[in-house]
Amino acid sequence: MICGNKFARCFKQQLDQAASTKMSAAARLGRRTLATVASPRPLITTAVILNRSPILTRSPSLFERAYYAYQARIRRALHNPFPYDFYFKQGSLLEKRFIQEERKRERRAFGPSFGAQEDVSEEERAATKAALDTLAQQEGEGEDLLPRVHPSDSNRDYQSLDRKGRRNIYLLLQTLESGRDVWRFPRGTLQKEELLHEAAQRDLQTECGEYMDSWIVSRKPVGVYKPTVSNGSPEELTFFFKAHIMAGQCRPQGESVKDFAWLTKQEVESRVDGKYWSGIRDMLSDY
Repeated sequence: MICGNKFARCFKQQLDQAASTKMSAAARLGRRTLATVASPRPLITTAVILNRSPILTRSPSLFERAYYAYQARIRRALHNPFPYDFYFKQGSLLEKRFIQEERKRERRAFGPSFGAQEDVSEEERAATKAALDTLAQQEGEGEDLLPRVHPSDSNRDYQSLDRKGRRNIYLLLQTLESGRDVWRFPRGTLQKEELLHEAAQRDLQTECGEYMDSWIVSRKPVGVYKPTVSNGSPEELTFFFKAHIMAGQCRPQGESVKDFAWLTKQEVESRVDGKYWSGIRDMLSDY
């Protein structure tokens, strides 16, 4: 009987504890809280960094020229002599031209005083030189090369794709925004159910026209820019895509685009806004 009373008291305590736990949980669930205002959705835009790659080999720096000259001297000092008597007929013009060019390369590498002087008369030297000049003209070696500086560089034609042949140049548009002229990359908004790279291609064609063959490098953006917005305005995010121009030229469409220019990285810095430049400078090539 005593054991039964103890069991009844223990069971009653467990029931009371379970009931109090349920009541406290119900009280927590029924507690009213203050409602919070949902933040507005950000405005997503896409921009295209349209690049024209270098069309000329970049000129080496002083350090690079010194390094290549040093390596050439070591390579020439250690290499085995070329068996020209096996490849050229003795006394032929080709043999004389090879010996003359080889002597120039040796003196360029080791100095003008390197090598023994030829023991030939002036008449024979002049006849050999005339014959070699005739052979060079027949093989088209005497043609003048075009200059590395294009006339568009001298005339400051910023709309020419031939300018700055040794550098990467980028397309910038001059637009009218909030009553002032702004230089920026081609840009547009994202439509409903549209992928980012599709929006970038469409916006590029909308602002720059259909007379340009371009290639979006990847479906993934190379960077994102978050401009400053006023209080109460939705947050804005601009995703940048890298693209290359293959053919054609930019022909701006619409009244908002006033001008365009193909600029190097340093020239882009001088035209765009300071905060805009801080967000895009690492996306551009230094060369």
